[in-house]
Amino acid sequence: MIKTFSKEIRLVLLSVKYSIMKEMPNKFTFITNVVFMILNNASFILEWIILFSIRNEIGGYGFKEVMVLWGFAAGTYGFCHLFFGNAIHLSDMIVNGELDAYLVQPKDALLSAISSKCQISAIGDLIYAFVMLIIYGFSIPNLLLYTFAIVCGGIIYASVSVIYNALSFWFGKVDVITETVNNVFINFATYPDSVFKGGVRFLLYTLIPVGLSNYLPVWLMIDFRPELFIILGLSTILFAVFAHGIFNKGLARYSSSNLMNARV
Repeated sequence: MIKTFSKEIRLVLLSVKYSIMKEMPNKFTFITNVVFMILNNASFILEWIILFSIRNEIGGYGFKEVMVLWGFAAGTYGFCHLFFGNAIHLSDMIVNGELDAYLVQPKDALLSAISSKCQISAIGDLIYAFVMLIIYGFSIPNLLLYTFAIVCGGIIYASVSVIYNALSFWFGKVDVITETVNNVFINFATYPDSVFKGGVRFLLYTLIPVGLSNYLPVWLMIDFRPELFIILGLSTILFAVFAHGIFNKGLARYSSSNLMNARV
């Protein structure tokens, strides 16, 4: 099982490598996409500098805590879109019958499908995320914990995208649902969790688990507790397994479009 898992990971890394290599001939576009994503993220720092010049804290967060929150928001988004770029487009692939090429390959169909595309600008998100770690306070333990949390958050984000996109097996196009989930992940991930109460807070830790992918890692960085570390790891595994199960169950209803585009 471990050997199979490591093989699948290598295939994902190779897929990302080839996607990047395809973009490299046009170095100007490649670098521009990355740099502009970093600048786009960094522009919001000015807003928080202004806010914290008025107040010492917001929702229990100081300036450094907000920066690490933004780091996790950018990092989880970047990890998901770099390594599993097709997770948010899976609905279109299902509805248009574009999974054929992945089903005939001797590797996991879901992992192969969602890793077949990567968003180059997501590299900028990841770079920005680690710049935020430097602002927060760089150390080797912080780096290891931060990286672990970003990987877990990115996998949770990708898994939730797969779960909602897989509804297309039963209900056809679910664009409104998947876009809403994606927008919630992007928008809510950049605000302190303490500003959300009641039903909204419950939603953000269950159906759209921004709390697990972004808020929990922030509290891990602020005050490391083994139980939070375990919860994050187990949540990541559970969401990944559930997403894989939903996808495989839906495949029984999949209708091929007879598009047998070869993939290497």
